Amino acid sequence: MAIQLSKGQRIDLNKEDPGLNNIGIGLGWDVKQFDGGTDFDLDASVFLLDKNGVCQNDLDFIFYNNLVSTDGSVTHEGDNRTGAGDGDDEKILVDLSKVSPSIDKIAVTVTIHAADERLQNFGQVSNAYVRLVNDVTNTEVLRYDLGEDFSIETAVVFCELYRHNDTWKFAAVGSGYQGGLGALVNAYGLEA
Repeated sequence: MAIQLSKGQRIDLNKEDPGLNNIGIGLGWDVKQFDGGTDFDLDASVFLLDKNGVCQNDLDFIFYNNLVSTDGSVTHEGDNRTGAGDGDDEKILVDLSKVSPSIDKIAVTVTIHAADERLQNFGQVSNAYVRLVNDVTNTEVLRYDLGEDFSIETAVVFCELYRHNDTWKFAAVGSGYQGGLGALVNAYGLEA
């Protein structure tokens, strides 16, 4: 049975699933009923961060226009433009054994495409979650349901994977940002 996390909790992945290297990060959400007239397009992105918490270059930013990291450790399985259906809306694959030694943290984020133009925010999104799956055994290791109402935010850092004493840990973050993808790109040391 998967561990259910709350905001701020951290888990040592090696203790929970010894030998875990190939993981799937499933992200899901629903859009609340609203009268906006425009579809929602939520996008998962990954930022590979060094010890200073910034991307070393543009290729350390994995998203719908750059699906694979340069070291081959992170693969984005593609953009789901509607979020329709049950299960994960977008999925990120990570091979922890291939992550460059210069990377200390992997930030997994979700943003709303064209949120400002469409007058959309995460307050109109419900049932948002991130789950971590052992991609070899297809066993869910942990899950974090973001229960907060982000009424003005257009970007959310769902979780982080980070190195600590040569082991990988998972942190349930759930931090919202205004400014969409551009705000995250700038926060992680890149230019929007």
